[in-house]
Amino acid sequence: MSIGEKIGSGGLLLLGCGKMGGAMLRGWLAQGLAPDQVTVLDPYPAEWLTALEADGLRLNVQPETAPAIAVIATKPQIMAEAIPGVSAYGNGPTVFISVAAGTLMATFEEMLGAQTPIVRVMPNTPAAIGAGISALVANDNVAQAQMDLAEELLGAVGDTVRLDREEQMHAVTALSGSGPAYVFALAEAMTAAGEKLGLPADMAKKLALGTIAGSGRLMLETDIAPATLREQVTSPNGTTYAGLQVLQRDPDGLQDLVDATLKAASDRSEELAKG
Repeated sequence: MSIGEKIGSGGLLLLGCGKMGGAMLRGWLAQGLAPDQVTVLDPYPAEWLTALEADGLRLNVQPETAPAIAVIATKPQIMAEAIPGVSAYGNGPTVFISVAAGTLMATFEEMLGAQTPIVRVMPNTPAAIGAGISALVANDNVAQAQMDLAEELLGAVGDTVRLDREEQMHAVTALSGSGPAYVFALAEAMTAAGEKLGLPADMAKKLALGTIAGSGRLMLETDIAPATLREQVTSPNGTTYAGLQVLQRDPDGLQDLVDATLKAASDRSEELAKG
């Protein structure tokens, strides 16, 4: 059964269709959601979105009946302005899925009603190319079938995990939510180091990006533990060994740095959640 068939005649309401909302919508359409099942509320719709009106997509008009799913993909700073427009669907059968960073489920319950089914999601930026990883957690109003559908919707832009409790979102934010920035920073540093060793800038960049992308793909597709892969590349007293001696400094040097990095991000996530 396709996503469209599971959502049914109630359809899907998408509140905000920027980079993340747009990536999700493209994924849903590719997996069988019909444009005429979709309503999008966005003050500045892109041309590709406007073009879908010819196929039945409803743009900036309120649904005539409560949607089966309402996805909140607006920026957190405009949340208070956007939510009142869909608050009429709260405390009913509509499942609200939020990809808004840092906004607690309790906040949505205050705005939409205590009986509203709410799924909170933390995706990351690779979702824009269908290679994201998203963590989901739901309040007690969400039925199992609704959670399964929410997970399938997020699966359209990458892999998913389910959390046991909302408090784990701080760690998720630090690890996978902010994680792409750490990888990008590593790519920057490797590129610059390659240039300093005498490589042309474009070549250093191509080698650095290809190495990081290929290594990630190798880990995913072989399912071999990162530690084992590292050991396979590291010959005793070879070039990789020499480099790792500097990178790690001591047995816990790199781990200590990563621990401190993620803790700083997690702590900041907790601060933002408290307002």
